[in-house]
Amino acid sequence: MNVGFVGLGIMGKPMAGHLIAGGHTLFLKGGRKGAPAELVSAGGVECASAAEVAEKSDVVIMMVPDTPDVEKVLFGEDGVAEGLSAGKTVVDMSSISPIETKAFAEKISGLGCAYLDAPVSGGQVGAQNAALSIMVGGDEAGFEKVRPLFELMGKTITLVGPAGSGQVAKVANQIIVALTIEAVAEGLVFAAKAGADPAKVRQAITGGLATSRILELHGERMIKRTFDPGFRIELHQKDLNLALESAKALGVPLPSTAVAQQLFSVCVANGGAGWDHSGMVRALEIMAAHQVAE
Repeated sequence: MNVGFVGLGIMGKPMAGHLIAGGHTLFLKGGRKGAPAELVSAGGVECASAAEVAEKSDVVIMMVPDTPDVEKVLFGEDGVAEGLSAGKTVVDMSSISPIETKAFAEKISGLGCAYLDAPVSGGQVGAQNAALSIMVGGDEAGFEKVRPLFELMGKTITLVGPAGSGQVAKVANQIIVALTIEAVAEGLVFAAKAGADPAKVRQAITGGLATSRILELHGERMIKRTFDPGFRIELHQKDLNLALESAKALGVPLPSTAVAQQLFSVCVANGGAGWDHSGMVRALEIMAAHQVAE
C-alpha cells in the first residue's frame, strides 16, 4: 500500500526502511535535514510537507518525540489533517500523552479517518532488527488494516483497546522499566560498597527470582560502564512526565515513579541527559560515593 512516514530519526528511519523492504511505496517527511538519502535511494519519495504525505498515502505513520510534536504534525500548517480524505488511516507510533491522544483521535475520526495510537518498546536495536513490541489503541478494523505494516516493524503486536490504550500500555511499560532499572542499580551499588564483586553478584542472582532482561542487559552496562544510549535518559524522563501528569489527572499515586524521575534528574544535572537510561545508577553512585565498577 501507499504509506506515509513522518519522523525519520533514530527510530523512524529503520522502521521506514523495513516498510520499503517489504514492498510498500513510502512517502517521506523528515526534519530540517530532509529524508535520509538511503531511504530515498531505496525507493522512498520525499515530500515537501506532512499534508503532501497524507494526500499521497493510504496510511500515515508518525514517529516524533513528544505530544506537542504530534499535535503540530497533525494540525499545524501544512499538517497531516490538511491532506486527509475520508477512509485513510493515521497511526501515531510516538510515545505521548494518553489523554491528548484521545482528543487527537476524535478530531481525526471527525474527518472520516481511522486513528490508531501504536507506541513501541524495544529501542533503537528493536527498530533496527524489526523486533519492536507494538501496543495499539483503536478499533479492530483499523488495526487489521495496518497489521501487515506492524508485522514488518515488530514481533509482539497487541491491540490493547480503544483509542489511547496503546499509550496507556506504553506509559505502564516505562514505569516498570524505570523502577526495575532503579532496583538493579540499588542492588549493584549495595553489593559493590559492601565489598562483593558486582559481576559475580549479578551472575548469582540471574538464576533466581530477581532475574530480568534489565538485570541481564542493563546490569551488564552498569558493570562495564557502557552508557552510550540505546534509550536516552532525557527520553525516559519525558515518558515518566507523561506517567506523572496522567496519574495526577486520574488521582493515582505513583510514589516510586516520582523517585525514579528525581534520580534521572540527578543524572541530567551531572551531564547525563544523553546517557543510556541504565545510567540512572550514576545518581545512586554519587549519593553513595561509590561506583559499581571502575
